[in-house]
Parts: sequence; structure tokens; C-alpha cells
Amino acid sequence: MDRKAYFIGGGIGSLAAAFFLIRDAGFQGKNIKVFEELTIAGGSMDGNGSVEKGFLCRGGRMMNAATYECFHNIMKEIPSIQSPGKTVFEELQDFNKVTKTHANSRVVDRNGCRLEVDSMNFNNRDRMQLLALTLASEEEIGNALITDWFSPEFFQTHFWLMWTSTFAFQPWHSVVELKRYNQRFLHMFPNMQTLSDLERTPLNQYDSVIAPMVKYLQEKGVTCEFGCVVEDLAVNESNKRLTAKTIIYKKGGNTLKCEVAPTDLVFIQNGCMTDASTTGGWKKAAPQTGIKDQNSFKVWQSLASKYEHMGNPQPFIRNTAESQWHSFTVTMKNEALFKAFTDYQMNSPGTGALMTFKDSNWLMSLVIAYQPHFVGQDKDTKIMWGYGLFPNKIGNYVNKSMLECTGEEIFYELCQHCRIAPELVHDVVNIPCFMPFITAQFMPRLKTDRPVPHPKNAENFGFISQFVEIPNDVVFTVEYSCRAAQMAVYSLCNIKKQIPKISRYDRKLSVKFRALKKVFRKSDGTQFERKHKKCCGCGLVKLGLVGAVGAGVAFAAKKMLE
Repeated sequence: MDRKAYFIGGGIGSLAAAFFLIRDAGFQGKNIKVFEELTIAGGSMDGNGSVEKGFLCRGGRMMNAATYECFHNIMKEIPSIQSPGKTVFEELQDFNKVTKTHANSRVVDRNGCRLEVDSMNFNNRDRMQLLALTLASEEEIGNALITDWFSPEFFQTHFWLMWTSTFAFQPWHSVVELKRYNQRFLHMFPNMQTLSDLERTPLNQYDSVIAPMVKYLQEKGVTCEFGCVVEDLAVNESNKRLTAKTIIYKKGGNTLKCEVAPTDLVFIQNGCMTDASTTGGWKKAAPQTGIKDQNSFKVWQSLASKYEHMGNPQPFIRNTAESQWHSFTVTMKNEALFKAFTDYQMNSPGTGALMTFKDSNWLMSLVIAYQPHFVGQDKDTKIMWGYGLFPNKIGNYVNKSMLECTGEEIFYELCQHCRIAPELVHDVVNIPCFMPFITAQFMPRLKTDRPVPHPKNAENFGFISQFVEIPNDVVFTVEYSCRAAQMAVYSLCNIKKQIPKISRYDRKLSVKFRALKKVFRKSDGTQFERKHKKCCGCGLVKLGLVGAVGAGVAFAAKKMLE
């Protein structure tokens, strides 16, 4: 086959699509080319740096083995770099069998006390609102905000505190996305306080996932051209059918063109959550950027302004104040300082998941990674990573917003929350990172604002990103990018093989039952109890309260909240 494929953007979605083109569509790797703005592939799944200058991860990915169907389908065929003779999937499975997540300090208050958050701390209105959301259709919800659906008390619950710090939801984000997360991860609901259902990579996601994928694809002949900013995609229009003909991009200050044959394919990453991100240093704050600094949405903006069925990028990019937050990566060569943090968290490195500081003005959370976290990290160097969801607020201990803070000032704020003695602070580097679009995919939108992976009027191009529409799946996950990639490739290449189904644990009675018990668990740790009654001969036992999920109460709940 001599058909060529071009990728605009080198994130995991593009790498996954290249994998499917080779495995399932018969493409030769030498006929696949990736245009990437950065100097390295992987997009938002990054990880780089050095012991001397400090390491950096802009973000971190928490995975769940039960729901990452397409991602694992790929990883089962990608050889591991760190574990010769194994696939990446096998490496992940082996690591997570040994290094189990169980947060002992999921939420900490201003006094250093570990809060009992085993209960969701719901009142009856919260429960009814959640029930009504579960039953409402996405068409009914439209582009409503989370605050449009829930009363103010909901945002004071343990549920919301753990939910917002785990998934980075904000009250002004889309309630449709919250609904989808509730459905997709309902099986994780009973263990939110320990995050014991999470799956982690042995190293950062670049070294554990992206590097093996890049190596695999390069060995197949796939090429990446770095330092390229794609400005536009020229298309031919005939009878409302669109055919990509020219990729227009800039490299080294020069405007260049790549001609596309009608039989060739173009895959567009229509937006990147870490676009326009900046980094600072120990003595330097990360510069603030905005809409004018982004590049990854440009092709999508151009296509959407001219043609039907291309979606609408504006809801996702028009207000960076509501999609931004700050992360930071700490590198230290100081065993005593690292031990002070691990003692405070009360977990061995890599097992504590998130520790959220409830009373932090920035709503800071900290992750102490399994060590080593980077290739090239020696045994005396330790890594931690964290973030603040309210970076525009003044700190509790630093009289500045997080946006204005240097790495040193952010680390000082962290040390105060963790009660770290000042004399321990030496031989440490902290790199702050500002990300204006990091939760843009959560912004309120209509269903039509996101294009499908293969728009019906597109002859030879499709979209792959967190900004495409996949029914029932959830954005801000690696799985979403991989599924979008598989959908786009299979549709454009007319492949009839089955794409892994989205696991609907929300439809399983046992999962619903455990979630319902969690919803009614009292804040003092005791169980809300009712008399048991048996189902009709099936042997299952349900609480009498399950009847509240019946159609009558559900209908009443919806009407009450209208």
C-alpha cells in the first residue's frame, strides 16, 4: 500500500492512530509522518529534565485498568523498554500488583489532621440531585454548569472535595462531563477516599508509555518532523464533500506546504490541554499566557469557521481563567527532607496517590512518586509532583497568588502545609508550570460543539484529541485519545473489526448496590441501615432503599429539582 498518512500533532492520540494504521489498515510505517510543534513526541504525556537542573512533568495521569480498554489493547503489543521481554501492558500489570495504591492521608486540614472522608457527607437534597442527574439525558442538560444543577451545600461535601482534587473539575465546568464521569467510574465510587482502584505507571508516563510507543513506531519507519506549527489545512469542496489537499505549516520562520493526495489521510489533533504552557524555576515564576499564544486549536478554528460538522472550538478556548491551573515538580537530593514528606503523608512513595490540603487557598494536592520516577534519576534524587486548582488566589503563607510565585515560594507554601522544618530545606529544586487550557475539555458545551472523529462530510481527514465527541466516554483520560484514534482510523479506512466496547459498570446491579451504600453512609462512619428483603428468587440481597432508584421516585426527584 502506497497511501500516506499525515498527523497534525504528536500526542498519544496520533501515536495510537499510527499504531492502528500499521496493524489494522496495512499502512507502511515509512508512509506515515507526524508534524509536531515541540521537540519531542508525546504531547501532554511528557517527562523530562536532569538531576542538576530538575525534572518536570506538566501533568500526571491516573489510570484505571477496568476502563482503559483501547489503551490496554495497544499496550499489549508495544514492547517495554525498561523490562525486556515484556510488553508495556505486562509491565504495568506487574508493577501495580506489587505497588498498590491506598491513600492514608487523602485529605488533610489546616491543623494537619487526616479527615475521615469515608462518607460522602451528602444530605438528602444532594442525593436527589445526583439521582436526577443520573436519569437526565444529555439533551435535557445541554450546556449547563455544575452549579446550575447542584445547590451550594453540595460543594461542601467530602464527595466534591475528593472529586474536584482527583479529576480537576470546577463548579463552573460542564455538568454533562460530571454525569459521564459518574457513569464511567461508578465502580470506583466506594473507594474514593483511598483511590485504591487507580493504576500507575512505574516511571512517569513519557518514559513508561510514550518512549516505548515512539521506539516501536520508529522501528516501523514512522517519521516525526519537530518544530512545526501547522497553520491551516486547505481542502477541496465538491458537493459538500471535503477533501484535504495541503497542510500549511511554519518551521524555522519559513512557511512550508505538504501536498496531500486525495487517497492520503490526515489526522488532526484539534486542541491540546497543555498548549501555551510555560515553566518557571526556583527563582522565577512561570510566565502567564493566553488564547493568543495557542497553536493547537488553529486548524480546528479554521475548518469550523468554513464548514459544517466541524464543531465549535470557542466554548473551550474563550475563557482561560476558567480552564487554567498550576502544577509543580520537586527534585531533591535530600533524604531527610524527602522522609519528612513521606512521614507526613503516612505512605511509602508511590502508594499514597493524592494528598489534598483541604484548607489551602490554592487547593493544593501533592503526589509522592514511586522512586525512581525518571530515566536518568539516581538513587539519591527524589521526585514529588503537585498542583493547585485555584492559582489566582493568594496563598495561606505566601502573600501572592500561585500564578505570581516562584518555585521557591510555592515550595515554601507546601512546606508550611506539611509542617516541614525550615532547616531541612536545602538541595531542592521546584519547577512551576502554568497551563491555561489544562481543563478546557471540561468547559460547558453543546454536543455539537465537538466534532466526531470522522465527520460525515470529510473524505480523507478526521480528528483525534480530547475535543472530539465519543458518546459515554470521558475526556481528560489517556483512554479517550486512544479510542478517538481507533475510531478515526477504522472509519476512514473502512475497517470492520470490533473496537473494544466501553465498559458500563454503571449498569451492573452489584456496582449500583455498592455505590448506593456509599451515598447513604453517615459522616460518623456508621452505615445507614434499612431492613433487608430478598429479590424474587434470584438470591441477591438488596437494601430496601434500592427501591428509591425506581421510576416513581426518580421522576419525582427530577420534577422536584426543575
